[in-house]
Parts: sequence; C-alpha cells; structure tokens
Amino acid sequence: MYVTLIALAALWGAATGLLVPRAAYRLSVEPDEPWRDTCPAGHPFTGAARGWLGRARCATCTTSVPAGRPLTTTTTAEPPTRTPVLVPLLTALASAALAAATGPRPELAVWLLATPFAVLLATVDRRVHRLPDQLTLPLAAAAPLLLGAAELLPGEAGSWPTALLGGLALGAGYFVLFLINPNGLGFGDVKLALSLGVTLGWYGWSILFLGAFAGFLFGSLYGLTLVLLRRAGRKSAIPFGPFMIAGAFAGLLLGAFAASPTP
Repeated sequence: MYVTLIALAALWGAATGLLVPRAAYRLSVEPDEPWRDTCPAGHPFTGAARGWLGRARCATCTTSVPAGRPLTTTTTAEPPTRTPVLVPLLTALASAALAAATGPRPELAVWLLATPFAVLLATVDRRVHRLPDQLTLPLAAAAPLLLGAAELLPGEAGSWPTALLGGLALGAGYFVLFLINPNGLGFGDVKLALSLGVTLGWYGWSILFLGAFAGFLFGSLYGLTLVLLRRAGRKSAIPFGPFMIAGAFAGLLLGAFAASPTP
C-alpha cells in the first residue's frame, strides 16, 4: 500500500509536470504585457482550458518542422517546441518524496495538488523574475481552505489554526522585508509567502521557521556562488521564489516525516 501510494504520487507528478512547460511559456512575460497566446512561430494555442492545458510542443509546428528544431532565436523564454524532461521529472520526484514523508494522511492530497503549481511558479520566476498574481493569490486562498477540509478528515497530523496564523506571520514578515528593501524583494514574494506560511504552519511553528530559514539559506548560497563565479555582482537581482519554494518543500518533508507515527 505504501509503495503503491508513492508510485501513484510519482505518476501524478509526471502527468501534471507535462502540462507545466506550456503554461510557464505563456506566463513568462514582463509586467503589463498580455499572456502569450501563440507559439514563437505565431500559431495560436488550442486545446483544453482555452489552450492553457496541453503539451509543450505546438501541434501545428510538429507537422511543419523537425521535432526539437527551434522555431525562433528571438524569444527570451524557452519556446514550447519540445517537452523538457527536467520539469515532469522534478514534479514526479517532489510528489513521490511528499508521499513517502506524509503517507496516507489527508493533507497529502493538498501537497500533491499544490506541487505542479509550485513548480510552475518557480519556473516562471526563474525566467522573468515574476510571480504572477493569477497563481499566487488563488494559492493563498486555496491553501487554508483545502487544509481546513483535510482537518475534518480522520488521520490528519496538523493544526489548521496554526496554519492560518503561520500564513499571516510569514506574509507579514515578508511584507516588512519588502518595505525595508523593495528593490531586493518583490511584492510577488510577499503574496507567495501567504500560501507557503499556511502549508508550513500546518506542522507547527518550528517547521515554519525552518522552512522560511531554508529558503533564505538556499537563496544566499546561490547568490554567493554566482558572485564567486563572477556571473553576478553583489547587488544583482536573483529570482527568490524558487528558493522560497525549495525551502518550504524541505520544511514540509521534515514536518510530514516527524508527524508520521513510529512503527
């Protein structure tokens, strides 16, 4: 049963991860620019959810150019002409790890639903240093609602009131940092902190602090590495969303594992 749960979670991650590249390409635009509705060659996206759901490869381009051949070299985002292996692999591994740490507890469904959106946010922020409101705000609303439903089910191992307070606390902390240094921290990070604080707070204050600290640690190490390699300066901006998400992921794994009953 336990192995089956992990395998199903991995399959879920791989399947949803296949949908991330197209959405990431469409969302990777500068502020105030409309979302992309065509591939780099100008073919409109079609399919479910008004073209938001589907393979990374443009259906029209697959019949007119060899598979994997770039359609243009002018776009700053990765063109959806092929399905990157890394994204579904990463989503599958993250889902499997969460299933292994959480087990068959009701909050696992929340973690699995949030995983592809977290990967999508990290991908977009890495490309254009943006965390779109169309993702961060629904996540901030959905996280407490879904965990509230999970607490009503038997076998849960978290605290919904602490989760709510955790979201407010982490969001407030990031808001203060934004006010202190708006050039170093974007307001999108503040909005993302709301949902991450809820998920980390589910397992208690210690996990919340650990996950938040891990995000800053990962981001600092990345920035320091770039400086040492002379690929960035001390004041160069880096996308912080992926490190916030990575820190929260580490905290969730530890919190879920610690909450598991000992055999």
